[in-house]
Amino acid sequence: MKKLLLVLCVLASSLQSCQKEKGEASKKEDEKLKTVVENYYEERLKLFPLEATSAGDNRYNNLLPNDISDDYLAKVKAFFTKYKEEIAAFDEADLSENDKLSKAILAWECDVNLEALTFRKDLMPINQFEGIPLTIGQYASGSSAQPFKTVEDYNNWLERLKGFNDWVITAEAKMKEGISKGYVLPKALTLKVIPQLKDLAKEDKTHIFYAPLNAFPKTFTEAEKKTITDNYTQLIAEKLVPSLKNLYAYVSTDYLAKSRTTSGIAAIPQGDAYYKHLIKRYTTTDLTADEIHKLGLSEVARISAEMEKVKNQVGFKGPLKDFFNYVREKKELMPFTEPQQVIDNFNAIHEKMKPNLEKLFDLKPKTPFVVKRTEAFRENSASAEYNPGSVDGTRPGVFYVPIPDVKKYNFYADEDLFLHEAIPGHHYQISLQQENTSLPEFRKTIWFNAYGEGWALYTESLGKELGLYQDPYQYFGMLSAEMHRAIRLVVDTGMHTKGWTREQAIQYSMENEAEPAESIVAEIERYMAIPGQALSYKIGQLKIRELRAKAEKELGAAFSIKEFHNQVLDSGCLPLKVLEDKINAWIASKK
Repeated sequence: MKKLLLVLCVLASSLQSCQKEKGEASKKEDEKLKTVVENYYEERLKLFPLEATSAGDNRYNNLLPNDISDDYLAKVKAFFTKYKEEIAAFDEADLSENDKLSKAILAWECDVNLEALTFRKDLMPINQFEGIPLTIGQYASGSSAQPFKTVEDYNNWLERLKGFNDWVITAEAKMKEGISKGYVLPKALTLKVIPQLKDLAKEDKTHIFYAPLNAFPKTFTEAEKKTITDNYTQLIAEKLVPSLKNLYAYVSTDYLAKSRTTSGIAAIPQGDAYYKHLIKRYTTTDLTADEIHKLGLSEVARISAEMEKVKNQVGFKGPLKDFFNYVREKKELMPFTEPQQVIDNFNAIHEKMKPNLEKLFDLKPKTPFVVKRTEAFRENSASAEYNPGSVDGTRPGVFYVPIPDVKKYNFYADEDLFLHEAIPGHHYQISLQQENTSLPEFRKTIWFNAYGEGWALYTESLGKELGLYQDPYQYFGMLSAEMHRAIRLVVDTGMHTKGWTREQAIQYSMENEAEPAESIVAEIERYMAIPGQALSYKIGQLKIRELRAKAEKELGAAFSIKEFHNQVLDSGCLPLKVLEDKINAWIASKK
């Protein structure tokens, strides 16, 4: 017996010693990983300074790298290669759960960005929906992320405009190279880019680049104002506008003449492989284009059946397609005469749902929130969108609403739109991520479309639980928005892998949703401009709904909707597979 006790004591002591050593080893690995991810974040901010400005980090507000230059792309490749190798050296067995997530996320980021560099996106640097010209135009307004409060702020922006001038010159050269190698925009997209460039190239003092000169802080002296005004005027008039005029002239003549008649990305070199990469990038899954196409067709059929119920509820006689037109044109759904009324209506929606947010959410952001009208220079081609607040909470999150013609503004989907773009959609998810002190800095601003857009689309289905959708037309608005995302699965894959034309995609959309024709055209051209991105919404939403249904079924009475939402939101933006593993582990822990 004494020998047995001695053996047990020795084993216990040995086990405790091993556990202590393992704990110390894990702690050391966590610290090493912390250093790696901190270094990654700091280096990334300098390499991608617009990300820093957007996050409210003003250290690099003067920088604007020429992100389509060969030198810059080489730096990007070296950056992601370095951190791919560093992160691969960590053994997950030695990491905490939170650090395992950090490793998985950083590894994904490195892999997908290195893969992206194997394709020549730099040869098609401009489209009507995204890119440096649009970002710079937003920042120049003085109401976006770029600050204009001090003399240094103004000087920073001047340096950034110099960088933009270099970018514009390079863009023209890259587009010429693109034509020679078969990388060129569809003609329909070039036609949408031309008026944007024309507006940026105008010479009068109403140019958006002069906007900061019309809003000097009261603390500036007359001498400071004069120096800044002279410097801005010289750069804009003598360099930037001439460069933009050259680019406008080139795009509106030679480039337009060479623009392709095809709609899908398969028409460019490596197009099929590039689209496969974009599916992976935007959905964070290994789904194939064909699987996504079939899923889209299934969802379109399911949602159509729900729409039929609403049509019958309001007493409309006739086919669903006619009901779409009825909703599009119903004057009672276009009651506004002033743009501010649209903004006021969104704020009223927020007030209406506030009491019910407590029932669904424990986690709520501290970052303030506002609704604004989209800037005039991009309003005609913009969609409603959310721009995140700063990480430190000093700049609010902004829900931008385009109102190009207020008398034609149909508000039947505004409750749904607010849930998606604002609360509890993008504003909740992004702000909570940025405010989460348990996350390393790089995870506070990282973005995965399938998670971020999937969450926002999922929140649209919470309307009735939040006291909204009492009006059948508003509920139809939610169904219409969901249908819109389901249609994307069909038309995006149709154009980019099945040879669909722009016109076929427009026709399919017109037959299956209630959006106005001009909106549908803009959306189809968006999918042509940024292939694959639009797939992320529905793929992410379906995964979150699937995980909620699984948790409700397996946990029964132990299921808490607040807890489920906490689990989805409290680790920040994740690839869908990582999110699924996390929710499955939570379900197992509750049993």
